Amino acid sequence: MFVNIGNPLKHMELSKSLCRKVRSFGGRSWFEKLWFLPVWLLLGLSRFIIITVPFRRLSLWLGVHEGINSWVQIADSSSEARAVSISRVVQMAANYTPWKSNCFPQAVTARILLGLYGVPYSLFFGVNRNADDAILLAHSWVTVGRIRVTGGNGFDQFTVVSCFVCPRLRNIAS
Repeated sequence: MFVNIGNPLKHMELSKSLCRKVRSFGGRSWFEKLWFLPVWLLLGLSRFIIITVPFRRLSLWLGVHEGINSWVQIADSSSEARAVSISRVVQMAANYTPWKSNCFPQAVTARILLGLYGVPYSLFFGVNRNADDAILLAHSWVTVGRIRVTGGNGFDQFTVVSCFVCPRLRNIAS
C-alpha cells in the first residue's frame, strides 16, 4: 500500500519559506515581536468597527477634528522612533491578516497605539479622482512629525478633506 504525500518539492519550498519567515521575525525588534499578535487582533477589531459603527461615532475616537486645516506637528526624536516601531509592526501585522486591512484599519490601529504611548499624531483623510475612469479614490494616513506611520505619502497623491489630531496637541495649539 502506498501513501500519497503530495509533491515533495512543494513541501520543501513551503518549509524554506516558513524558515525564512521565522528568521525574519526573529530579527525584528522586541517591540515588534511583543506587539505583533495584539496589533493583528486590533486590525481585525478596527476593521469590524469601521464596518459596523457609523463614521460620526467613530470620529469621536480618532482625535480632535480640525476640518481641512491639515497640519503636521513637530515631534521629538523619541516620539519619531516610537512612531517608526509602530509603523513597522502595523504594516507587518497587516500583511498577515485574512481580512482586508487597507489604509483605514491601519490608521485606526496606529492611532490607538500612538495614543497608548502618548505620541502626538495627525490622522488625515484624502480623496483623489482617478484620471483614467473618473473614479473617486479615498485614502487615510497617519503622521508623527516627519514620519509617515501608515498610508505612505498621502500628501503627494490625495487632497486632504479631513484631519484629526491628538487631543494633547490641540490643547497646546489653542
